[in-house]
Amino acid sequence: MSIAGRTERAEPSRKQLMAAAIDCFARLGYQGSSIDRIARDAGVTKGAVYYHFRDKEDLLFAAVTDRVGSFQKEVLRETSDQDAITALRRVVDSCFFHATVSNHRRFIITLMIEALDTNPRLSEEFRKILRRMRRFLADVVRQGQEQRTFRTDVEPAAAAAALVAGIMGAEIQHYQDPEEIDLRAVLDTLVEQFAVWLAPGSAARTAGGTAW
Repeated sequence: MSIAGRTERAEPSRKQLMAAAIDCFARLGYQGSSIDRIARDAGVTKGAVYYHFRDKEDLLFAAVTDRVGSFQKEVLRETSDQDAITALRRVVDSCFFHATVSNHRRFIITLMIEALDTNPRLSEEFRKILRRMRRFLADVVRQGQEQRTFRTDVEPAAAAAALVAGIMGAEIQHYQDPEEIDLRAVLDTLVEQFAVWLAPGSAARTAGGTAW
């Protein structure tokens, strides 16, 4: 059997294991997920898991890298050549999709919270992810300011941090209380309020306060 042949057959198995691991991590957290549980959910032996990944942490980081990378590419594709307000709406749309249709966002947020005190390496990785997201959103705000569709007296980095906080806060509430929190409505309200707040002249209309 050629090496190329083994690679072609092994790759779907690796993806299958990462999908099973993401589901376990999203539902049970990192500490609550075991190689045994992941292998069982994936319908493979523990040996198959260890063939592709050194240990649970190696599997976790592969899954995080794969999912976050895909999410970032999707956001870049959806926001390319869009005006600033449309770009913000597309970001929110992507977050909503991954929070409700897939378990990507729940997976990330669950591990992010758990890693704060239990896994310094994972916590550092999520810190980098959040920084990339804030930088991207700050660039969108800056773009709007350059196009004169956003007020220029708002610091882009601060606006980006506030938007990330709003998105993550809405998602956490939805995960905790889905019957009470309509995530679509909350995210739509969030981006519309940001559009009002960032609109030129909004500072004067609110006499120094925000439009919130």
